[in-house]
Amino acid sequence: MDSIKEQNKLAFIGCIEVVIMRRNGANYHLVVAKLNTLYNCTIMDCYENPEYLRAVLKEVYKEDYNSIIEDIKLELDYLVDIEEQKAKFFKVMES
Repeated sequence: MDSIKEQNKLAFIGCIEVVIMRRNGANYHLVVAKLNTLYNCTIMDCYENPEYLRAVLKEVYKEDYNSIIEDIKLELDYLVDIEEQKAKFFKVMES
């Protein structure tokens, strides 16, 4: 993977992690644990498989799910040149 693409991936996932951690550190650890238990993956793996993160966030955040997705959108607005990846990610997250 070329370095720009890898950097974009790291920045993208970093934004998601920041939002989850800001909400509640314990829930961040719960999200990480559930991803590992249910899908044998990490948050980084959710770049390619956002449906895993969607399922776990819906389970952990329940009624706050839409709110956390909005926070992730706002955080990702700071990143440029990744509009295609953002569109794919939110298509899954908002379905």
